[in-house]
Amino acid sequence: MNYRRMGRTGLKISEISIGAWLTYGGTVAGQSTKPIIDSAISEGVNYIDLSDIYSKGEAEKVIGKIIKDYKRSDLVISSKLFWPMSKNVNDRGLSRKHIMESIEGSLKRLGTDYLDLYFCHRFDPETEIEETVRAMDDLVHQGKILYWGTSVWEADQIETAVSESKAFQCYCPVVEQPRYHILDRHIESAIMPACANNGIGLVVWSPLGQGLLTGKYNDGIPKDSRGGNSMWLKPDLTEEKIEIVRKLGELAKSIDLTTSQLALAWILRKEEITCAIVGATKPEHILESVKASGVSLSDDILKEIDNIVGDIATEEIG
Repeated sequence: MNYRRMGRTGLKISEISIGAWLTYGGTVAGQSTKPIIDSAISEGVNYIDLSDIYSKGEAEKVIGKIIKDYKRSDLVISSKLFWPMSKNVNDRGLSRKHIMESIEGSLKRLGTDYLDLYFCHRFDPETEIEETVRAMDDLVHQGKILYWGTSVWEADQIETAVSESKAFQCYCPVVEQPRYHILDRHIESAIMPACANNGIGLVVWSPLGQGLLTGKYNDGIPKDSRGGNSMWLKPDLTEEKIEIVRKLGELAKSIDLTTSQLALAWILRKEEITCAIVGATKPEHILESVKASGVSLSDDILKEIDNIVGDIATEEIG
């Protein structure tokens, strides 16, 4: 496993990391999660990505029980806040009240004293950025978080957060978590440059397009699969995109890689990227993904990927 600095910070994160979106505490039962996390850590994965909204807190609880078996300082643990956790009108957003109360909930569910990374899970148009910045700064000073960042923010929003932080002498956001994969390159035009200019690391989610870029849907969509049930994935399950994945699979095979390993190596070609956060429902999924760490793709292969994908990758996230 290779490790990269997160932006300009001294924190080092495994190139392949693991996330709990749509899985742990939800579609993957608690007793089935431990072998997956154990396999990831044994392969050198040190970053586990979470959010309070993942299975409404259950993902944090499941991971909290597992990490008790490990030395806390060996792991990089993150969570996020923004989405409503109850019907309480203040139990949502990025207000100071919600931030201060949400961190306590996440720490309790995880059974830890601090988070390495804490993300603002979306931009909150109803809260002044100054309020959010000051609250995050206070959490750093209190030792409850070590770094903070944003997730799925636009370039101008990230720039404003940085400038506001500097203006009020607060800790700046140092990490952004956007969606990014071969078929969705929207961050390359503005978000990636904004992060690079401000020393912000990029830890990207859905690097395999929720399974699309593994090739699992090349021959059809099983009714019991994520593709057959997830509202997040259905818009991408077009014959055009599946045919692209088939061709990527042929290219991957020609250089002794799987389709998913090609997709992950393609992401890691960018020095602006800190890591690719993968999901896994079985230990073998992790074992396959980690082999992408350290893989270098030639210029000819990168050009062939662009030829196969064409203009479809310019589509932006919804």
